Amino acid sequence: MLISVCIPCYRSAKTLPVLVSDIKEEFSKRNDDYEIILVNDGSPDDTFEIIKQLCADDKKIIGVDLMRNYGQASAKLEAIRHAKGDAVVFMDDDGQHPAKYIFALTDKLIEGGYDVVYAHLVNKTHSSTRNLTSYIYNKVAVAVGVKPKGIHTSSFAAYSSDVARKIREYRSPFVSLGGYVRHLTNKYAEVDIEHGKRIAGKTNYTFSKRLRMFKNIFFSFTMIPLQVATTFGSILSLAGFVGVIYLLIHKILHPNMPMGYTSTNIIMLLIGGVLLITIGIVGEYIGRIYMTISGMPQSTVRTVINEEQDIE
Repeated sequence: MLISVCIPCYRSAKTLPVLVSDIKEEFSKRNDDYEIILVNDGSPDDTFEIIKQLCADDKKIIGVDLMRNYGQASAKLEAIRHAKGDAVVFMDDDGQHPAKYIFALTDKLIEGGYDVVYAHLVNKTHSSTRNLTSYIYNKVAVAVGVKPKGIHTSSFAAYSSDVARKIREYRSPFVSLGGYVRHLTNKYAEVDIEHGKRIAGKTNYTFSKRLRMFKNIFFSFTMIPLQVATTFGSILSLAGFVGVIYLLIHKILHPNMPMGYTSTNIIMLLIGGVLLITIGIVGEYIGRIYMTISGMPQSTVRTVINEEQDIE
């Protein structure tokens, strides 16, 4: 069986030689064949120079150089377009996804007939801030239906060739890989693994990147924001109608009582705020539609090493 190991790379010049060596060592213990797809996501350091060296040493390693930084999700999509394996494994470039667990994922994928098997990272070594934002993200993702309930997802995962083939058809420039896969299959599983230690450097997953991920799950695969805006609008309209009736009755019963200046301004600010939020939500959807139909690319490739042609 051929297994494609896909790794998005950013500021990973110091970690890739160790990680690739670990992967090759694990495959030397099995009869399975491998290919490793390393996608340089516009890294400002010498990451692609290291990738070129690794490709020169091993023709089973495919190097892809993107023209700028597009983000991890886009780099993953570019990697999977070059993957030819019977199973595709995604893992991070920092060593926190130990290579020794690759076959735990692929064995469960094949033997259980699953489409996706996630690594459940027990005893996470992330910072408390990232753990908190990950917890919130997972809860929100389940609530809006872009994450399977009862499954611990992570970026360390194995995908079947059927799912990989469908992912190659994904063309939206606002990439949310987990959300897209959620609409492809319901055959998920997970495997408990120990979270490894970072080989070198620090996380590149900034708050702004996490915020962009939140936006993508909200606006790319669900209509819930629009539904929430509609619900708020309906509630305010009903409250306004009730308020008008109350004020009319109050005026009839107390004709000499002046109307409240404060209450009028509060109502205006409340309605104005809801209107602006609603317009913003609608504008977000319209902007995404425009950017999608205008052909905005998910990523642009500068160079590919050790591959004759891409898989479409």
